[in-house]
Amino acid sequence: MSQLVECVPNFSEGRNQEVIEAISGAITQTPGCVLLDVDAGPSTNRTVYTFVGPPDCVVEGALNAARAASQLIDMSRHQGEHPRMGALDVCPFIPVRGVSMDECVLCAQAFGQRLAEELDVPVYLYGEAARTDSRRTLPAIRAGEYEALPKKLQQAEWAPDFGPSSFVPSWGATATGARKFLIAFNINLLSTKEQAHRIALNLREQGRGKDQPGRLKKVQGIGWYLDEKNLAQVSTNLLDFEVTALHTVYEETCREAQELSLPVVGSQLVGLVPLKALLDAAAFYCEKENLFILEEEQRIRLVVSRLGLDSLCPFSPKERIIEETVHTARSGCERVFVVRVTAWGWLSLLRLQLLQTLVQRTARERGRRPSCRGQPGRGAADPRAEDSPGEGLQPGGLVRITRQPEAMRLPKNTPEEKDRRTAALQEGLRRAVSVPLTLAETVASLWPALQELAQCGNLACRSDLQVAAKALETGVFGAYFNVLINLKDITDEAFKDQIHHRISSLLQEAKTQAALVLDCLETRQE
Repeated sequence: MSQLVECVPNFSEGRNQEVIEAISGAITQTPGCVLLDVDAGPSTNRTVYTFVGPPDCVVEGALNAARAASQLIDMSRHQGEHPRMGALDVCPFIPVRGVSMDECVLCAQAFGQRLAEELDVPVYLYGEAARTDSRRTLPAIRAGEYEALPKKLQQAEWAPDFGPSSFVPSWGATATGARKFLIAFNINLLSTKEQAHRIALNLREQGRGKDQPGRLKKVQGIGWYLDEKNLAQVSTNLLDFEVTALHTVYEETCREAQELSLPVVGSQLVGLVPLKALLDAAAFYCEKENLFILEEEQRIRLVVSRLGLDSLCPFSPKERIIEETVHTARSGCERVFVVRVTAWGWLSLLRLQLLQTLVQRTARERGRRPSCRGQPGRGAADPRAEDSPGEGLQPGGLVRITRQPEAMRLPKNTPEEKDRRTAALQEGLRRAVSVPLTLAETVASLWPALQELAQCGNLACRSDLQVAAKALETGVFGAYFNVLINLKDITDEAFKDQIHHRISSLLQEAKTQAALVLDCLETRQE
């Protein structure tokens, strides 16, 4: 990819894993797009996705994600700590490599126009794409949030840039724009939400209003409480980390907290961070503490320690530093992410082959020594040892590689030609549906063997079986979403209903069976 744009859509759903994964699938199945990070928050009830690709591809990826969200998110029922006004609340485009800010503005304009036309929803432009200064900042556009939209949309000064000036209860409104790289950085406090918000008001550039500005330029902030972590956060957005650095926000928060006699207990980065932001922080702490550290890896570890970036979850530089992930993404795109259905088919095939080997090996391990109380192991001479669970599976014959159907190239000049082309396209879609459906059916045949191994298999292989259970369940999740995305364009309603019922049943069975296997393995004694 000679050109690389980052897109960071924020969706108003952080609790329902199926919805989160469906939106992820819509992005990853878009040719040219590589999903780098998915960061979901239950208390905020919001998920931040980060993906990259060429300009046209990221626009398509964002549209595909929005289409999925429109079917799965109902804003009229949404509650969460994070400010929001829409199912797809905000969708910025950021230049990464070989792309100017003006080109990212064009991405935002194209995305906003198409989103409004397809879903008939109001869309606002912000940031570098804003058409008026009053809409340049996201907090200005989002003021009043979702609940204020019915009245806000009736005001002439808040007519959307694209789409209707009417309220869409299930969707709300979306803001899209172009901006520099933003760092979402939250500092953890053992305090109340109100105390955290007080600190945020003192620090953020907006402060408490025009007469009481905050201390930190290019910083947005708010205080909230994370029920699942039992702590509060000063949640900040660093709009330009070269104006106000990561360590500056942390140190100023610590100073404010100390004045209130409140403990700071680490911090959290949401999404990705530029390497330079971490190295700048390393330089600050090396100078402050008179440290001599040359190796880049060690300097990053110093920052993770000083900021407590691993306080809520492990911090992996290879997964969280954008230069690392983009490098992987670039090589991955060049090699793999070219043909959507073909890539998925091969990955599914590989997964099944690996699982077949895993089940066979674990079954043979059962035959080597006693596996559960009161039941002797099956010796090597046991004739059944040659017929281990999963032995007869041949996944290589399951997944055929589907190419772009020849129907796309059929002529469509006359009514007869159009009919033939339509029929051929429908047949191609049926074949596309059958590939993941067959995969899900095959997974269903593996559950009895896995259940038997969970009950009586060698406990030395416990972790293998646990991995197998989750991998099989994930395989069915993938099959489910790939069936649905092809099923939606099929016109035979009876066929659609039949297939939808079957794949939904297989998905539910996978959830149930995986839970049973894991529970059995967890409760078994050594």
